[in-house]
Amino acid sequence: ISQFLIHQNFLRASLSHRKGSYFSNGNWKMANNSAASSSSLKRKATTPARDIGIYSVQCDKCHKWREIDTQEDYEAIRSRILEVKFECNKKEGMSCAVPGSLEYDSSNIWAVDTAGLPTTPSGFKRILIHRIDYSKIDAYYETPTGEKCRTLKEVEAYLSAHPEYSYALIEEFSFKVPKMMKDTIHVKTPEPTKESV
Repeated sequence: ISQFLIHQNFLRASLSHRKGSYFSNGNWKMANNSAASSSSLKRKATTPARDIGIYSVQCDKCHKWREIDTQEDYEAIRSRILEVKFECNKKEGMSCAVPGSLEYDSSNIWAVDTAGLPTTPSGFKRILIHRIDYSKIDAYYETPTGEKCRTLKEVEAYLSAHPEYSYALIEEFSFKVPKMMKDTIHVKTPEPTKESV
């Protein structure tokens, strides 16, 4: 299984294999680690504290979570995870003997991604942003010329207006978003005021 996390930094995913079959059906996850240090996260140059910070994949053999260095690598793994299971040795210098660095707990906010989604066409970038209350994730595409496309109709209109990007197929764009794992979201309650005491 593969996943990625939201760190608050954005979303990071790390689930325990004790969840059983949940990890053998090709689901992906992402989660958000508000406690992690900034040096441990590959932050993206989008909206601060609300974009994807860490991508991770679960080994099909040892069930440990492995951080994936880039969004491009993550999307490539995700696109073929149903046909090609991920194992630790698929990552350079890694093996099942190396301890895992991610665990599914409330130190990270997790979200479930979907296996088999296409990789983003060259020159475009798929952006995932979680809402402030963690209720949902929104997706849009950033085009090679800097525009933002928030629906397939907008993507179609952009490709029609820019034939130089005709290599990008509409089937390669997806607005299906990951599902937030509510059991990892802990919203702090406001501190009581003097008037309320």
